[in-house]
Amino acid sequence: MSLPKITHVAADAASHLLYLLPRARTLPAELAEGKRWQAALKRRDMKVEELAKSPLALDLADGRRAVCAMIDPKASRFERLTLLRKAVMALLDEAPKTLAIVPLGIDEASLNDAIYVALLNGVALPARKKKPAKPLQAVGIAGRRAASAEFSAPMHLASANTLARELTALPPNELPPAAYRKRVRALAKAQGWKVEEYDFKRLKKMGAGAFCAVAQGSNHQDAAIVHLAHRPKGAQARIALVGKGICFDTGGHNLKPAKYMAGMHEDMNGSAVALALTQAIADLKLPVAVDCWLAIAENHLSPEAYIQGDIVTALDGTTIEIVHTDAEGRLVLADTLALASKAKPDLIVDFATLTGSMHYALGSRYSGIFASEDKLGALAVAAGVAAGERVCAFPLDADYEPALDSKVADIKQCTLDGEADHILAARFLKRFTKDLPWLHMDLSASSCSGGLGATASDLTGFGVAWGATFVESWLRQKP
Repeated sequence: MSLPKITHVAADAASHLLYLLPRARTLPAELAEGKRWQAALKRRDMKVEELAKSPLALDLADGRRAVCAMIDPKASRFERLTLLRKAVMALLDEAPKTLAIVPLGIDEASLNDAIYVALLNGVALPARKKKPAKPLQAVGIAGRRAASAEFSAPMHLASANTLARELTALPPNELPPAAYRKRVRALAKAQGWKVEEYDFKRLKKMGAGAFCAVAQGSNHQDAAIVHLAHRPKGAQARIALVGKGICFDTGGHNLKPAKYMAGMHEDMNGSAVALALTQAIADLKLPVAVDCWLAIAENHLSPEAYIQGDIVTALDGTTIEIVHTDAEGRLVLADTLALASKAKPDLIVDFATLTGSMHYALGSRYSGIFASEDKLGALAVAAGVAAGERVCAFPLDADYEPALDSKVADIKQCTLDGEADHILAARFLKRFTKDLPWLHMDLSASSCSGGLGATASDLTGFGVAWGATFVESWLRQKP
C-alpha cells in the first residue's frame, strides 16, 4: 500500500490544517484567527497549555478545518504520539485529500513525529466494501520547502508499520500460507533479499517435528519456514528476527469457542512485524545484517491434526509432550528458533501473538518482553520508552521450568492450569536458542480497540518502531 506523498503547501491554500505549537501559556501571534481560538478555549473552559493534552478543532471563518495541538517536551514519547494521533484524526475523519502541517516554533523531532502519524493514519487498511475509504493523498508542510528525502525516517517507519498492519488485516481466505509466501517472495525481490523456503516435505525430512505437527492438520501442505537474508555493505553485526506466522488458528482438537476464534487470522502478526522490521532496517540503512525467519502455517482441526498426548521431536532432537493443541505457536517457533540459532547470530529477537496470559497480565496497551540477560532487557524497555511503543519486562528465572517437566518426553509443551503461561512459554522457547543473546516479545498490544500511541486503527503494528529504535541503540552499545 502506498503512503501519501510529502509536499510543500501554503497554509492559506489548504482545507485541513494542523497547527503545532510549543508548550506555552499564550497562543503564538502568528496563529491564524487567534481571537477565534481564544474564544473557543474560553467556551470550553480550557487553558492554553491544556492543548498539550487535548487538541482543539475549529472551523475557520472561511470554512476550513483546523486543529491546534501543543507539544510538551516533558511528556513521554507515547503521550506526544497519542496527542498527535488525536489531532490528526480530527482532520482525517473528514477524508481530506491533503492535510497541511503548520509548525509554529516546534523542533524537528516533533515535526517528524507529526509526519509519521499523518502518513501512518492516512492509509486505508484492506477492506472489501462497495465504497472503500478514501486514503489521504498528501501531507503538506507549510512554511518550508518539503523534500521527501528530508523526512525519510518517518516515511520508512510509516511504510513498515503499514506493511505489518496490511498483512495482518487481510482476511484468512486472502492470506493462506501459500499466498503469504508469494507476497514475501515479491517483497524480497523488490528489496534484493535472498530467499530460502523450507517447505513441509523438506522440514519433515530434516526432523522439524514440532513445526510439522502443527502444519500437518491443514488440508494444504503449503506451510513453510521462510528465510530472508539482508546483507548490507559495512554491517557491524548480525541479527536474527523470528516471527510466528499462523495464518489462522482454530485451536486444533482443543477447539477455540467462536468468541476466541474470531480474529484468529491475525495470529500471523508476529511474522508480519518481523518482516516489516526487516524492511525498516533495510530502508533506514542501519549497518546490520538481518536473517528474517517466518514460521508460516495454519492450525486446523482434521483427522491428520496433532492431538493431546502426542510426542514430537524438534529439529534439535528435543522431544516434546503435546499437552494442548492451542499452544501451537511455541511449537512452530521452537523449530524456527533452532534454525535461526544454527548460524550463531549476535542476537535473536522473536515476535509472536503467543499467550492469552500476557493479555491478562498487561491488557492491550503494552507488550511483554523476556530477555536472556538483564542488560538486554533494560535496553528493550528503554527502546520502548524512546519509540513510544511501551514494553514491560517479565522474569525468566529457571525455577519456573520444572512446571514443564514431562514423564514421557524431554519437556512438556505447556501446562493445563494456565498459571504464568507467558513465562512458561518463554522458558520453553529459550531451550531452542542455544543460549545465544535473545529477546522474546509477546505481542499483547498487536491490537488495541480505538488505537494506541501513533496508530488510530485497532491493528497497531506494534513492534516495528520499537524494533528500529532497539536495533539502533543495541548497535551503539556493542563493543
